[in-house]
Amino acid sequence: MKSTPLVHAVLGAGLLVMAAGSAYADFTPKKPECIAPAKPGGGFDLTCRILTSSLDKSGLLEEPMRVTFMPGGVGAVAYTHMNSNRRTDNNAVVAFSSGSSLNLALSKFGKDLDVDDARWIGAVGTDYGAIIVKADAPWNSLEELADEIKSNPSLVFGAGGTVGSQDWMKAAFLYRSLGLDPRTMRYVAYEGGGDAMAAVLGNHIQVYPGDMSEIKGQLDAGIVRVLAVLSPERLDGDYAGIPTAQEQGFDMEWPIMRGFYMAPEASDEAYGYWVEQFNDLYKTDAFTQVRNNQGLFPLSMAGDEFEAYIRAEIDKFQILSREMGLLK
Repeated sequence: MKSTPLVHAVLGAGLLVMAAGSAYADFTPKKPECIAPAKPGGGFDLTCRILTSSLDKSGLLEEPMRVTFMPGGVGAVAYTHMNSNRRTDNNAVVAFSSGSSLNLALSKFGKDLDVDDARWIGAVGTDYGAIIVKADAPWNSLEELADEIKSNPSLVFGAGGTVGSQDWMKAAFLYRSLGLDPRTMRYVAYEGGGDAMAAVLGNHIQVYPGDMSEIKGQLDAGIVRVLAVLSPERLDGDYAGIPTAQEQGFDMEWPIMRGFYMAPEASDEAYGYWVEQFNDLYKTDAFTQVRNNQGLFPLSMAGDEFEAYIRAEIDKFQILSREMGLLK
């Protein structure tokens, strides 16, 4: 066949496409690992399950991704571990959330650790906060609970995280909307959402300011009641009957990003590989199905876009924390 400029152009374009499609083909993770920085049963566990299940169903990984649990400080122990012991780890991704962003904003991951001490991979969805009580609790609306708070100072809130955590912040918003000092709230801190759910079901606490995705199973089983979802408008599907705090007269919104980071000195090849995996995963029906089944809502961004999101979120939380008296 006679070679022409057009043939050369077509062949050249094809080679470029092949090269672009295999930019990180030389990297393959060895024993890929998803680290959930809490005990089983909470939001970090759920975040890892979404990733591992959708990667498995889509066939994007050559070998299954294992999940390990590393509880402590709503992600602080895992963040420190990756910076101290596994700075160059190319094979592990670590679950992260808006609650983790809040702790970074408050310097709770250590005074020497900040947003620059990780490589930000991507998000798998967003969740929304919720005010949750046991199904047989005497309150059927956020207004009824608010009246109880004003008349009964012994009411106990509890959630996964200490004072200043995102779950505490949700309850603090409610107190502040009632003209009450959030620091007067009786609050019990648990390591994760699973422990907090057990506490509300066991009547050790009365109110759990948790997350919608964490309680899907309990809500479906009819053992908890959601007094308000902290979203800008009502959610779709099974959650359509749950009123927002806004429509009940309370200026409260709390979106919760769920995503992943990796070691601060992971190689560019490994980082690019994982970002590419996330972008490919977003396009699959398997990912959409798994995310929806776990009660999360769409938030698909990876690489530079995700890092910019994290930085903006931390800036927002620093401003909010100053308003709450948590930062000077």
